[in-house]
Amino acid sequence: MKFKKQTKKHPFFQKAKIWQRELINRTVVAPMSRVSATEDGLATDEMMDYYSAFATGGFGVIITEGIYTDVYGSKSYDNQPGLTDFEQCASWGKITQAIHHAPTLVFAQLMHGGALSQNSKNTLAPSAIKPVGLKMTSYGGEGDFNLPKEMDLTDIQRMQQGFINGAINAHKAGFDGVEIHCANGYLLDQFLTPELNHRKDLYGGLMQNRFRVIAEIIDGIRNSVPKDFIVGLRVSEGKVNNLTYRWANGIETAKELAKEIKASLPDFVHVAVQTGEWERDSFYGDGISLASVMRKVTGLPVIANGGFHNLCQAESALNNNHADLLAIGKAALADPNWVVKTFNDLHTIPFHQDMLWPEANITHTQKIIQKLNQEKQ
Repeated sequence: MKFKKQTKKHPFFQKAKIWQRELINRTVVAPMSRVSATEDGLATDEMMDYYSAFATGGFGVIITEGIYTDVYGSKSYDNQPGLTDFEQCASWGKITQAIHHAPTLVFAQLMHGGALSQNSKNTLAPSAIKPVGLKMTSYGGEGDFNLPKEMDLTDIQRMQQGFINGAINAHKAGFDGVEIHCANGYLLDQFLTPELNHRKDLYGGLMQNRFRVIAEIIDGIRNSVPKDFIVGLRVSEGKVNNLTYRWANGIETAKELAKEIKASLPDFVHVAVQTGEWERDSFYGDGISLASVMRKVTGLPVIANGGFHNLCQAESALNNNHADLLAIGKAALADPNWVVKTFNDLHTIPFHQDMLWPEANITHTQKIIQKLNQEKQ
């Protein structure tokens, strides 16, 4: 490891004062869909073991997989967990309690699949535009996406209330905050994307209108939870069904979006890159990244992700003012003790694509990890 002997001084592993909390380091577990809940959306004991392992493994913040927020169209795939009722809320309460045995924060990622739902024939979207690409087989999808229904104002209001109720339930379940999923091609990102949003009302057209649906969700959540409950947004250019998508106007669109985010007053922005390659897919030139634009324009703490298990890349992102915290996904998935092991210059379990293929659930991942370990012995 290149950073051996200096690892303990690496900025990734230094404490940080953010959200009026003392974070043990700048590491974040990125949200990763695990398709491991029960059929009725309850979080399981297997999920409790999975998430609590990241806390004991030294991560400062954990962001959960996407959690559906209503029963009208937000669910994205079978065996996705929800936060729509008392039973689902209680099932997550066991997980947050287990995580909080360590000094780790945990945020519930609230999402609506919109037109990219893998399991619904009656999908919703800002406009009736069929998504490109194919459904993901590792998440139970098959074939083309369906043509979604264009949401009317009742659909929009019901969807927004779902996010608000999801945040209320997340607080009741013991989460430290929520991340509103506005990225990766899912519903709220569909509102933000001009090629997918052809609306002529207050939710279409200019960036201010396309962002309005999100601003109203944030305002509703703020009025429904305690002031110290953390509310953040996840944004991206790329989409799960269109990995190479970039905004036509690049940095100008980034600045327009950042301006609207600043006005809506969230607590952080999480900038995602769909391919996992931050240096390749996040820059506009001259050392300016989407994360750095968000950080400069909004003045908010920024989480970046995309290959930051590479410590050289992590050091560059933190020291050059691109981000305040860094999220890692696949490396954490392969080894929940990644932080402790890396900090102490110990060997970590490398990620292998078979850990998420042909199934992306926890049981399959654990079987592959055990198999790979046995093959090494």
